[in-house]
Amino acid sequence: MPPDNAVEHDTGAQSHFRALERLYSCAPVNRLFESKLAIEEEGRARLVFQITRTSYHAAGAAHGTIYFKMLDDAAFYAANTMVSDRFLLTTSFNLHFTKPVREGEVVAEGRWVSGRRRVLVAESRLVDADGDEIGRGTGTFMRSHIPLVSLAGYDPSKSIDE
Repeated sequence: MPPDNAVEHDTGAQSHFRALERLYSCAPVNRLFESKLAIEEEGRARLVFQITRTSYHAAGAAHGTIYFKMLDDAAFYAANTMVSDRFLLTTSFNLHFTKPVREGEVVAEGRWVSGRRRVLVAESRLVDADGDEIGRGTGTFMRSHIPLVSLAGYDPSKSIDE
């Protein structure tokens, strides 16, 4: 039988995850893209992103900034599941592009790798609609002085439907 505080931790974790999802959706930059963040467990984040022609470079495929945005967001949110009091900042990010992508759905999967105190490391990968990996990245993230609760959208007291 799990300890009594297991339910409280799970409820607190789920509230934190939903608050992070709302934080993502409230960020002004995310109004520029059709995307949705989902966090189901600690240390993992999944971002579904629609690639459109508006993000193409001159050669007719998604510009590298789109790859970076998806990879950074997925890794960042995977790392921020591990920290419930402070907003994290990306301090470095290494990218590997493996395949161009055109229109359609792309999934970014983020996974926390290490660190819990000041610096956290997370990685992410991009998968296109055919199931092919099109990019991969690893980032380091640092705790900021910004309390999560001070940010518009982050409110762990709200229910999932609010």
